[in-house]
Amino acid sequence: MTFSDDLWQAIAPIREAIDALPLLTGLRDGSLDTERFGYYMTQDALYLADYGRALAACAAQSPDADDLVFWAESARQTVVVERELHAAHVANGLGDLGEQSPTCAAYTGHLLTLSTRGCYPALAAGVLPCFWIYDDVGTRLKAAVGDLSAHPYGDWISAYGDPEFAASTAHARRIVDALADAADDGVRAAMSAAFVRSSQYEWMFWDAAWRLETWPVSPA
Repeated sequence: MTFSDDLWQAIAPIREAIDALPLLTGLRDGSLDTERFGYYMTQDALYLADYGRALAACAAQSPDADDLVFWAESARQTVVVERELHAAHVANGLGDLGEQSPTCAAYTGHLLTLSTRGCYPALAAGVLPCFWIYDDVGTRLKAAVGDLSAHPYGDWISAYGDPEFAASTAHARRIVDALADAADDGVRAAMSAAFVRSSQYEWMFWDAAWRLETWPVSPA
């Protein structure tokens, strides 16, 4: 068992809760209404801008040249390629997206805080759930749906069920495992805490989209 295997097992209850989310069951059978999916994609586009910054921070903090290249390319992929997918489902393209929801702001704040704490292994562990949970969900959705040609959200399922995305996830896991192997118990504990918290935010992010979450109070 690798360090990342142990992390994956530790979040088994979170992964089970993610599978039961109505937004994901609606994605699987195509019954998810376009308002909720549009909300989700808008918030995800806002999230990806900051997630790209967190990946760029991984690149900046990595002492290994090959890992630096991987994180930098992942940041580019996130900002350029994945946002193209989002533009197809957001009413106004990617122009004025509005503001992050409370959950989106909390999740990106968590990642950007990790990027400033000077613990690269914890940051790497913190960005891993967005790779791994999406790879896991996308791969299983793609297998369950089969033919995506007529599915209303087939492009989303195809993107995250793609073997290339699975390969990127495996690469990120290898980096995290190597960092854990070289770390002391305190750093490994920080890595575990970062991974679990990000996994909790993954559940919260999809749940917020189902609820069409808004800020409870505003200045106007």
